[in-house]
Amino acid sequence: MLRSVLLSLLLSCSVSLGSSAVILDNGAPILWAQTFSQLSELPMLNGTVTPNPWNYLHRMSLIRLTIAATDTNMGFIGSSGTASPLWGLPLQLAWMLTSGRLADPTGASTCGVQTGDPMCISTQSWWGCVNYFSSVLPFLSAVQQGFMGAEVQVQLLLPEGEDFCATYADCAARFPDAMSKWDAFYQGLKALVDSPLPEGVKKDTLLGLYWAAQMATSAGSSACSTRQRHYSSAETSFANSWVSTAEYVAAAHFQSSLENSAMFIKNLPGRVLKSDDRAPNIADLSQEENHTLSIFSWMSTINNILGGSLVRMWKSAMCSVTTREKGREMLGQLLLNPSFATSSLLTIITETSRSC
Repeated sequence: MLRSVLLSLLLSCSVSLGSSAVILDNGAPILWAQTFSQLSELPMLNGTVTPNPWNYLHRMSLIRLTIAATDTNMGFIGSSGTASPLWGLPLQLAWMLTSGRLADPTGASTCGVQTGDPMCISTQSWWGCVNYFSSVLPFLSAVQQGFMGAEVQVQLLLPEGEDFCATYADCAARFPDAMSKWDAFYQGLKALVDSPLPEGVKKDTLLGLYWAAQMATSAGSSACSTRQRHYSSAETSFANSWVSTAEYVAAAHFQSSLENSAMFIKNLPGRVLKSDDRAPNIADLSQEENHTLSIFSWMSTINNILGGSLVRMWKSAMCSVTTREKGREMLGQLLLNPSFATSSLLTIITETSRSC
């Protein structure tokens, strides 16, 4: 019964892929209602929680539990219940599912395929590999920092032959920078709740900690790079520009709430790109998807031409709460407003940096 429900939901999503990626169902990430809402609902063996992060529902459950465990501390971020920056994580995972990016790109198995096991996340998927770190590390750190209760033990299940970190200690040993920054994020969250700092400063501080953890995690997930060989040059180029664009988002301390994240993620390409796809002229993708791909490509190309100085200039300009606010507005214009002139970006960055 559950399988038929999941299949019908996924099929209904795929119908819309020509217009834009479907990431929400009744205001929540796709299949959110089918995930576990309590830690005790996850599989357990001899007192140790043993979820399978290569199953979509289990991986999404880890994120759901992390959001729920930390949400009571997020009052200074926003009062809506969907203001936490952690909401960007389930929406990214939902987009990867409905766009087919979690399926086996080699075609050697039916993992992630609607006619096979639609909830399977392929270990051969570059997207599934990168997302493993951004889903698992924040969850394990939240457990370690006591947000899930006292003395909770977690041992993630791994497919046979795969060598991903599966416990807090293992991940901390292999990716010490990323895990220490997630620990700092949660410790900062606890400290900021009762801090006398102005609400705006507290919010900006927490978002800075969040994006520091995200960027360290992205650096750690470079172990996934060999999986890019399974994709077309167009998809690989998009994947790389997707990673580099995070540099701009992170420096501006983007608040990846449910609403803010949905605005941008819904315009990402709703299917895996083929070798002959050339934005902005991909016929079966929407105008918004074509525009997003064009902007990602433009930003990556210009930064490469300038030897990486576009990113460096942007980071330098994002030097205060005020300039970061302007930076977020600029990113919104760049990605959501097709009439925004990309040629003016360097001028705006230069002018913004003068206030630093």
